[in-house]
Amino acid sequence: MVCEITKDSRSPLLPDRQDQKDFFVCDIFDAAPKGDMASMAHPIFSLSTKPDHQPRRYEDESGKNYVEVRPSSDGLATIHDRDVLIYCISQVIAALNEGRQVQRVVRLKAYDMLKATNRVTDGRGYKALRAALVRLQGTQIETNISTGGTEQLDIFSIIDRARIVRETRDGRMQEIEIELSDWVFNAIRAQEVLTLHRNYFRLRKPLERRLYELARKHCGRQTQWRVGLPALQRKCGSTSTTREFRRLIGAIIEQDEAHHHMPDYAIRLDGEMVVFENRGTMDARVSDVVDNTIRLGFGAHERARAAAPGWDVHYLEQVWRSWMADGGLDAPRDPDKAFAGFCAKWFEKRGQP
Repeated sequence: MVCEITKDSRSPLLPDRQDQKDFFVCDIFDAAPKGDMASMAHPIFSLSTKPDHQPRRYEDESGKNYVEVRPSSDGLATIHDRDVLIYCISQVIAALNEGRQVQRVVRLKAYDMLKATNRVTDGRGYKALRAALVRLQGTQIETNISTGGTEQLDIFSIIDRARIVRETRDGRMQEIEIELSDWVFNAIRAQEVLTLHRNYFRLRKPLERRLYELARKHCGRQTQWRVGLPALQRKCGSTSTTREFRRLIGAIIEQDEAHHHMPDYAIRLDGEMVVFENRGTMDARVSDVVDNTIRLGFGAHERARAAAPGWDVHYLEQVWRSWMADGGLDAPRDPDKAFAGFCAKWFEKRGQP
């Protein structure tokens, strides 16, 4: 009996699994600096330039939401250590905007990160980066503040893990893998981020950086934001006396009046009030006004994927929310249906990405 030869359309080669990475590669050199709103609004990072071993607890005005920050033996993560987080968030957001797949584990080149955050690239820079990774992983946070629409009691480190993948013979690290916490990654997925001025990395004083973060979060694109000195001190997380804090603020205001060095916002004192005034330097074409009060249902993203095949639905959600905010539109009666309709029109105009 003659055996019938069947045709098999499968390739004789095994599938190429080398591209199925379980990490995201940071390779976008012009990514705009981004900070997550939760840590911009709450004083998670230490303003001290010396090892800070003091645990902190902060509550909002209602007393319902709180953040507790506990240091490791190496001290709290500092506001300069935050540069690592900003770099990772910026890269992931830029990739999402391009419709790329992202992961909680990001791989970056140490040199690229040092350059992007305006740090020295000699031995001091690599040593400081290693110390920053240790503090970021060691600092523990307990909070019930939600990110990405998820409200729960969380106890976590700022980054879950850091691994130096390659190191040169002279001890300088080349590649690093950082595993972001769920808290941070949820904020990224929900686009709860704000664009920062690149001169943020040029601010010398930790308090200047913190003031800019608060202005970016609370003033945004408004004409001005006024806040009392005691409230500002709590938001900054400053452990100085009230008198010393006022002196520090006054010194920054004096320098800003002479050099206009604070990005995007001018600062002045009006009695016991600190006033942040928008300089009008932000790019009007980029909208940060995103309405995150509208909640999508469980199957909304699946409907969106069907309406706009190939597109990253998280990116489309950000565009949709910004479009509604810019147009002053009211919240839709059926957010899931409205979002799916937006995605369908988006796909009709642009087709596959």
